[in-house]
Amino acid sequence: MTVSQTDSPSPTSLMFEPNHPVPNNPDLPVLVYTQVLSPQFVDLATRFEEMFTTQGWPPKWRSRIYDYHHYHTEGHEVLGVATGHAQLMLGGSHGHILEVGAGDVLLLPVGTGHRNISASEDFLVVGAYPPGQHADICREAPSQAQLARIKQLPFPDQSPVKGDDGTYRGLWIDRRTG
Repeated sequence: MTVSQTDSPSPTSLMFEPNHPVPNNPDLPVLVYTQVLSPQFVDLATRFEEMFTTQGWPPKWRSRIYDYHHYHTEGHEVLGVATGHAQLMLGGSHGHILEVGAGDVLLLPVGTGHRNISASEDFLVVGAYPPGQHADICREAPSQAQLARIKQLPFPDQSPVKGDDGTYRGLWIDRRTG
């Protein structure tokens, strides 16, 4: 089964400075893709799982986003909004408030703080990570070892949304290797 995608524009790119205790990512931006999948489709959760799997980002969970600031040091994370809508805070307590809705995707580089501020009752997200990576839940300031892991964590050559996408390559791959 193929996954139908809308002709969504290039993602919005957001960079965050460290915001104690959240380290954020010093090199890689958050990428926000709007309306990747049309909310008119039935079962967007399954469609996101198929899309992420095809692009080499195996899905790991379906749930909501925690309502407290947290970040990960052992995995880049992609979040596909399957149903509902929410107001999220990215980058820590003095970060950026973002409205998301069904069909949207967020690509969070390792270290990026995020939390759910408010959400509709039906808010559901599909979470996925590159192979061998996972979501350790960190709420305290990172250790030196965790900061080093954030700087060096590898990522796939393909975007979880559009595969070998030029925007992804320019904003993540080339930025890190350039």
